[in-house]
Amino acid sequence: MLDNKRILLIVSGGIAAYKSLELIRRLRERDCRVRCILTRAGGRFVTPLSLAALSEDRVYQDLFSLTDESEMGHIRLSREADLVVVAPATADILAKMSHGLADDLATTALLATDKPVLVAPGMNVEMWNAAATRRNVERLRRDGVRFVGPDSGDLACGEVGVGRMAEAADIVAAIATVLDVAGGPATPMRGLRALVTAGATREPIDPVRYISNRSSGRQGYAIARALSRLGARTTLVTGATALEAPRDVHVVQVETAADMLAACAAALPVDVAVCAAAVGDWRVANRTEIKIKKADRAPALDLVENPDILAALSGRGGDRPRLVIGFAAETDDLIANATAKLRRKGCDWVIANDVSGGAVFGEDENRVHVITDGGAEAWPRLGKDEVAERIAARVAAHLDEAQAAE
Repeated sequence: MLDNKRILLIVSGGIAAYKSLELIRRLRERDCRVRCILTRAGGRFVTPLSLAALSEDRVYQDLFSLTDESEMGHIRLSREADLVVVAPATADILAKMSHGLADDLATTALLATDKPVLVAPGMNVEMWNAAATRRNVERLRRDGVRFVGPDSGDLACGEVGVGRMAEAADIVAAIATVLDVAGGPATPMRGLRALVTAGATREPIDPVRYISNRSSGRQGYAIARALSRLGARTTLVTGATALEAPRDVHVVQVETAADMLAACAAALPVDVAVCAAAVGDWRVANRTEIKIKKADRAPALDLVENPDILAALSGRGGDRPRLVIGFAAETDDLIANATAKLRRKGCDWVIANDVSGGAVFGEDENRVHVITDGGAEAWPRLGKDEVAERIAARVAAHLDEAQAAE
């Protein structure tokens, strides 16, 4: 999809600049041609030699280089690319782009380009949330600049929140999407519909208390993004999370398991359903509309079974998705329990992971096994975005093969 595409990568001065090295490597693996502009501040974090070695091209830094500017280098660089990518995009360079400033080679090339521009912001959470940054981002969106990220998580400054530059796999997927929009080859899931569930359901006990679980929703959100980037019209039905809604995905917020089932039914028909949400198995039958007061004895909760969303989707008739995928979070006998779940629920695949000791919840990485009728396939430990990318690619290939066989 990206063979011989020409990427002009602008590396600005943020701690996430080190991720640009991985981004270049991944782009070169996909036979992209990468040319780099390194800002003065960016040169404090990564070296021109590192960028040049990975991109296999020279690195441009100086607006007033006599050799480059005798050939109008800032125009030539921006016009010879198929796409301009800024990664990381600091608050400073976003502000300059928003106001049309051009005081160095990077910003001059950005102002002179006639090609699409994709930015991957990376900064402190307060800088990202600052009113000035939000205004600049909104103006850039209106101007047609595309964004990937930022993600939520631990930041280099020691704080936690939204501001982490997107991972290389996410940026590569976004690049493929932008180039497709700009006239590249068709995305593999264009015209298909996808349903993804994510996050934790909450079952009320009274107006202030509820039963829930530790799911962060990160893996489900990543899968929704990955499917959308492959061209699928994606609906994300999400329980409680602290995550930003993915762009270009229709998001439906729910609370209880019954709400989630109703939202899933309303989203049908779809070609693929991925049930990654951690749905509560039970709800409180004797919930009250008045706060339960603390007493000498703990109140007795009458629990009843919740509807089984995965089984319900797998067992539907004419509007059953062509591919139904469940998730199994297990603390013991991972393969045996996940295989039993596959058969019991009637789904097509189960993505299983070991959550003993609270592992996986809220973490950046995941190690999964893909369970099908053909057996279990172990994947290495990967970032959740890369797990999502692999799942989405496998879904696209499966649906394509199924279509060819019809």
